[in-house]
Amino acid sequence: MFGPNGQGQNYTNPGFYNGDGYVVREKAMRSLLIRSYGEMCIGLLVTAVAAFISAYTGLLYDFIASTGAVGWIIICIAQIVFAVVLSARMWKLKPATARILFYAYALLMGFTLASIFYVFNFGTIFVALLFSAGFFFCLTMLAMSTKKNLLKLGPVLWAGLVVFVIGEVILFFVHASAATMFISAIGLVLFAGLTLYDVQWIKKVLEPRCHTEVQYKQASIFAALNLYLDFINIFLSLLQLFGGRGGGRR
Repeated sequence: MFGPNGQGQNYTNPGFYNGDGYVVREKAMRSLLIRSYGEMCIGLLVTAVAAFISAYTGLLYDFIASTGAVGWIIICIAQIVFAVVLSARMWKLKPATARILFYAYALLMGFTLASIFYVFNFGTIFVALLFSAGFFFCLTMLAMSTKKNLLKLGPVLWAGLVVFVIGEVILFFVHASAATMFISAIGLVLFAGLTLYDVQWIKKVLEPRCHTEVQYKQASIFAALNLYLDFINIFLSLLQLFGGRGGGRR
């Protein structure tokens, strides 16, 4: 147990304090994780619905046909802006505003992910989604139960992420199926590691910084964004691997 910066009487009780004004760490941590995973699941649902509607109404196709490469650039910039604002202003945004921005980001992501319906058949997408959910759940349980400090992997994972992004950019211009499979396999391992890292980061770094109900809500949105991105990238990596083995649309 720990006191909220030693001044529990100055903070709004988020429901985790005992009679002496001290927060019960385990209960608070579980609550933050539950909130974060709840927000992440809603974000994924928004993405899935947006992707399906965009694909089967031809909305994405019409947008790209009318804007070309400029349209993709605009979408990418918009996604970066959403992510940066949520990350940089985590403790300054009102929870409702942060939640709207997160769902807007998920909606925009779904709009772009409609493209997978033009490349892969529905069966491949569904199987990749099931495997992603199961894999993500196992990673979460591992991160929750292990006593090893996975936060030490941070520098390695972030360096790997930079290399991965560079590889993705190169592959965007140079189409090579073998290289795509290789990058996808690396991406799967990388984002599995980032999932383990993020869960422990939420437990050991983010949660201790929260002292009020508002801060717990703000933190849950930011944590949900990180978990959401981990899941999406695991899903895309598996989709590329399954599609590369003959599951793509012919």
